[in-house]
Amino acid sequence: MEPQSRNRRVLVAKPRGYCAGVDRAVVAVEKALEQYGAPIYVRKQIVHNTHVVKTLEAKGAVFVEETEEVPEGEIVVFSAHGVSPAVHGEAKERGLRTIDATCPLVTKVHNEAKRFAAQDYDILLIGHEGHEEVEGTSGEAPDHIQLVDGLDSVDRVRVKDPGKLVWLSQTTLSVDETEETVARLKERFPTLIDPPSDDICYATQNRQVAVKEIAAEAELVIVVGSDNSSNSKRLVEVALDHGADASYLVDNASFIQDAWLEGVTTVGVTSGASVPEELVEGVLAHLAERGFADVEQVESVPESMRFALPHELRKDLRAPVA
Repeated sequence: MEPQSRNRRVLVAKPRGYCAGVDRAVVAVEKALEQYGAPIYVRKQIVHNTHVVKTLEAKGAVFVEETEEVPEGEIVVFSAHGVSPAVHGEAKERGLRTIDATCPLVTKVHNEAKRFAAQDYDILLIGHEGHEEVEGTSGEAPDHIQLVDGLDSVDRVRVKDPGKLVWLSQTTLSVDETEETVARLKERFPTLIDPPSDDICYATQNRQVAVKEIAAEAELVIVVGSDNSSNSKRLVEVALDHGADASYLVDNASFIQDAWLEGVTTVGVTSGASVPEELVEGVLAHLAERGFADVEQVESVPESMRFALPHELRKDLRAPVA
């Protein structure tokens, strides 16, 4: 057992964890709490991570499903996944002060949807039914957008004019699966045009590139992330598709089962774009206690993107509260 113990290793993907949009959204709630005091209401989960939500709740954030749950006149933060114009309208009707923490890359997709709808295009939105980002984007042009949820739904697409047809996508999808869906759509609609720029966000793509690299050498890949995180679930799928014998999604180290480690010499570790680094550190500590103390960081893509805080918040942070 001793030689095997010495050979056990962990490959940690880089980049991993927080993307610029998530960091911006979480900091926005933290700064709002500091600036205005608790409670600060947040519509939906600010990001899809259980630990982050519980941490912000402990600081005074109150998470609600809909704006109607927010007392009139209070502050509500819109999550990183974005909301539809109808939600903005509801908040205005109820006299709520809003802080829009929508990721700028999601806002880009919203703007594309509005622009193509204004030109009377049919828009095929590739994404997952029920996801908050999809609901927000669809709400920008509901009469022009239809959802394409995977390859199986391609045959059900119906359009007015194949000559005026564009596809957009949810920002957190698997790059490979999205390309497959687009290829199938183009078999049916050869004149389908691509979005002006890639809709799948840089962080989602970078984390998928990184997990492919470690999956090629690891029997097991552990992805830290919550079950409602689309980009985290995609990392599990990508790991399995690119060499890992097994891959599991865990909220934190306590979810790891010792049986997963039996016979394994190399474990890959990564985390979704809404996961704080402390949860990855907890997984590494857990693995070290079980003989996986040799840790190597594998950097695939340099990453330095940053986003400014929401303008509503920046304005008030520049001046003291009255």
